[in-house]
Amino acid sequence: MTNFTTEIMQTLLNKGDLDELFRDHLERAINSLLQAELTAFLDYEKYDRNGFNSGNSRNGNYSRTFKTEYGELNLTIPRDRNGEFSQQTLPAYKRTNDSLETTVIQLFQKGITMAEISELIEKMYGHHYTPQTISNMSKLVSEDVLAFKERTLEASYSVIFMDATHIPLKRQTVSKEAVYITIGIRLDGTKEVLGFTIAPTESAYIWKEVLQDLKNRGLEEVLLVVTDGLSGIEESIHSVYPNAQFQQCCVHVSRNIAHKVRIRDRKEICEEFKAVYQATSKEEALAQVDFMVKKWGKQYPRVVNLLLNPAIVTFYNFPPTIRRTIYSTNLIEGFNKQLKRYTRRKEQFPNEDSLERFLVSQFNQYNQKFLGRIHKGFKEIQDTLESMI
Repeated sequence: MTNFTTEIMQTLLNKGDLDELFRDHLERAINSLLQAELTAFLDYEKYDRNGFNSGNSRNGNYSRTFKTEYGELNLTIPRDRNGEFSQQTLPAYKRTNDSLETTVIQLFQKGITMAEISELIEKMYGHHYTPQTISNMSKLVSEDVLAFKERTLEASYSVIFMDATHIPLKRQTVSKEAVYITIGIRLDGTKEVLGFTIAPTESAYIWKEVLQDLKNRGLEEVLLVVTDGLSGIEESIHSVYPNAQFQQCCVHVSRNIAHKVRIRDRKEICEEFKAVYQATSKEEALAQVDFMVKKWGKQYPRVVNLLLNPAIVTFYNFPPTIRRTIYSTNLIEGFNKQLKRYTRRKEQFPNEDSLERFLVSQFNQYNQKFLGRIHKGFKEIQDTLESMI
């Protein structure tokens, strides 16, 4: 008789919970399988001397929950230092074992409307489901919203990107509202969506609330915050993280410069500004700024104010391997464009809860993908970033 069989018999005799017994064994089995997967990928056992100087190694874990008919499993997904390992034990995103509910949720994540999902499900399964029934199924994601908002964050991040995108939302009438999103890169180079909020308009005051929420959830220190040029944003950042350095997006500055000069001068001056954020050193960048101020100052005095802003060259205080990542908000803007691509399929979100469920489903997919990968350039400088903290 195996130990497992013995445990089953004892549970039955003691009128215990068999589902909990199965859940516990299943959880341990999957966690063991995940660790075995990484061992097979690296081709050496943990603590094995063969792993020394092998070019890759274990790099901690991140947590994930997975629902089964026996209950929710708490799983520990291992990572490698090079960010090359991708586990195959679990599907990339799955909420329950029920195929219909899984189909509904996956379609919902892609931005398909409730009416369209109802029609698709009828064709697939031969049954009619009202949009309200489909909507109720999608509410399985609601528990994830609360978990996402309340989860504990790392104490230190190397970089935080902040950007707002606008999505149609119905309150009584329909209007595009600002979705404030923050993405952070950890000291080890992995990245994740940290938090979000929804408000009618974008303002520095709301950004301050967003940052305060991050701090309340455990984020104590950040080296650099990268944003666009919203008025008052730097003050909001330093009111919560006084030691953080501030980088204004150079791409946004370039666009502002283009709007402040005549069309005939636009190409020339923008090319010259590109030399500011593509220089090999901060000294070279400042010399280019000085050159542009002398050349264009009398003709375009409003451009001079943009050029003399010290926040456009803050990124030169960091190692060269990551400068291309941190001189602009391109990293987070790319993610926001993906959100907009999905939301174009919907005329509007009927309420804030619906929008939050959609957003968190996208955020969780992003985090599951990128918490296992090291962003380009960060692997080489992890020790440097840790020393800066």
